Amino acid sequence: MAGRAAWSAWFSLRLPLRPAVRWSSGLPPGQEEAASAKAKAKAEEIPVAGWKHRQSRGDYFQLLRTCKAPPREEAPGDEPAASFLDLGVEAQLCSVLQEELGITRPSPVQKRVIPPLLAGANALCAGETGSGKTLAYLLPLIQRLLRFRSLPSGLSSSVVSPHSLVVLPSRELAGQVKSVAARLCAPLGLRVREIGGGRGLHSVRQKIRAGPTDLLVSTPGILNHALKKRVLTLEKVHCLVLDEVDTLLDPSFVDLVESVLQHAPLVASDKEVVDVWDPKTQLVAVGATVPKGLQEMLSKVADIRSIRVLSSSNLHRLQPHVEQKFIRVKGSEKVTELVQLIKDRKPSSGAVLVFCKDTSTVNWLSYILDDHKIKHQRLQGHMEAATRASIFRAFQKGTFDVLVCTDIASRGLDTIHVEFVINYDFPQTLQDYLHRVGRVGRIGSKFPGTVISFVTHRWDVDLVWKIETAARKRTPLPGMEPILRVPV
Repeated sequence: MAGRAAWSAWFSLRLPLRPAVRWSSGLPPGQEEAASAKAKAKAEEIPVAGWKHRQSRGDYFQLLRTCKAPPREEAPGDEPAASFLDLGVEAQLCSVLQEELGITRPSPVQKRVIPPLLAGANALCAGETGSGKTLAYLLPLIQRLLRFRSLPSGLSSSVVSPHSLVVLPSRELAGQVKSVAARLCAPLGLRVREIGGGRGLHSVRQKIRAGPTDLLVSTPGILNHALKKRVLTLEKVHCLVLDEVDTLLDPSFVDLVESVLQHAPLVASDKEVVDVWDPKTQLVAVGATVPKGLQEMLSKVADIRSIRVLSSSNLHRLQPHVEQKFIRVKGSEKVTELVQLIKDRKPSSGAVLVFCKDTSTVNWLSYILDDHKIKHQRLQGHMEAATRASIFRAFQKGTFDVLVCTDIASRGLDTIHVEFVINYDFPQTLQDYLHRVGRVGRIGSKFPGTVISFVTHRWDVDLVWKIETAARKRTPLPGMEPILRVPV
């Protein structure tokens, strides 16, 4: 019983202004209450390592939500803003934003990011998942397009250049951003095009040559190929956005991204971007976490001193409005727990994302859910890009409400109708955990969201300990890369 006795100390940390915590040792109610009272009296730190003992199986603890919606308080240094107009967004764009998306008030991240981007600054925009980062960069980008719309597009040349570019790591994300951008751009007479993986160069050439492109949304592989083959150029790009930059710096993408950046005439200062007749390219990097290697990569293509760091006060922190539950289970018990959780949902509940560690687990678990007559679909990286995009669109429309997936669904995808995230396999890194948690409790979501994690392996417990410590101390998750260090 050593593991359980150690875990009883959890209650000692239920202090004012701390995240609310609920713990269970699996003991009978009377014994558990006695253990709870004893733990409160001890007031000592939780020895989470006790969960490595096999007798801890069946225990769980919860981080209870302390608010019902994403925090909207002003971050230190932010000026109060009542509307997008106050941030410098033009009236016609504000009207389209309200009519098409029903949005009238900026989020804290948008308040902080929009004014510097409108001024033309190179920037790193780092904010928690679901905080409104996409609109934070799209609105300044579109406003600059309106200013430069009378300029020649380059269509008379054999090589075409878009006027702005957004690069994303997957075709699903590219399609999602293109959809949002098109809703804002179409009423303003601006043209948005998307090129993603899985398409041949001939198809890309036809799409690019179909007419002037104000905003191009693309993935790194096909974009780099098109640039090398001179199907398009970036000579007239006013703004280049790297969205989900932490994923774009993954070894599978980083060389492609560096190559793309080498094709753009990046600005060295804010003043260069406002020259209508000879504009340079404003560089904007956007992410929910600040990845290792970002400073090194950016220093190869831009002056680090020209990059403004625009970060949220909640960066790398657990979301206080999302309930998080950690259950210590044997590997052989996970299927039973999962099936029970899904079947116990209320009819009015939102959708469920079930995260697995790899493709084979996704496929195997899908067969198990079929046996239990649970309607679902699966999403993993070995599928064709078009198939993945079709499945996720159906999930967003509510055609089915259980999606079994790998981490391919954890980055950036809009999941405002999701209520539950279940980590069937615990994530391998704290960054992955933050991204998975970020699929619920997003701005505009109907549900505050709940995350349930199965903790099976000893190395899972090490990460849980770090998460619990950050929650208890109300600090960012440990080991996350610091913000850019600017040379003196």
